[in-house]
Amino acid sequence: MPMKHLLFCLLNILVMVCSATEHHPKDVSVDVRKAGDAFEVRVSYWVPMNLCNAFAFITDYEDAKNIKGIVESKIISRTENKVVVERKAKEIVLLFPLEINTTLEYTELPSRGLNFEQIQGDNKTYKGTWRLESEANATKFVYQSLIELNSMVPKNVLEYFMKNSIKKRFEAVAARAVLKSHTPSPKCH
Repeated sequence: MPMKHLLFCLLNILVMVCSATEHHPKDVSVDVRKAGDAFEVRVSYWVPMNLCNAFAFITDYEDAKNIKGIVESKIISRTENKVVVERKAKEIVLLFPLEINTTLEYTELPSRGLNFEQIQGDNKTYKGTWRLESEANATKFVYQSLIELNSMVPKNVLEYFMKNSIKKRFEAVAARAVLKSHTPSPKCH
């Protein structure tokens, strides 16, 4: 009897360890570089998700509210492959409150990714791309952007935030993608 319990416990531990590793994206790579007054951000990670579901994930604009720091994300208009989204983010950067309101225009490139650019908002500049690269049973998400914040927060504090907090934000986005990979999008049936 004790041997059965021990074996049962070991199997449960093994299942928990395997489940825990399934919920973490592979190889989240984040590079933040200063470019004048702006920051260039490059991110990539792999998720065990097919291309259709990966595209559904990056175009689920309202789901962004589930990422820490994003308070509101709603679609304002949609025409063909253009989507306009209003987004509000709140952060605390070394005791400085930072609230960013932005309206972004996304140009969707089905099964390849999307381009985006701020058309109105608190940043001086915010534009970039998401690209998707499919391989076997996984998709590589590649994000690139140029961000120039327009804030009363001192520049050295913003630089600290950009270099130290962005990685955690994208790890959260990648973890959300892994979580979503377990529930295929209805758009992909």
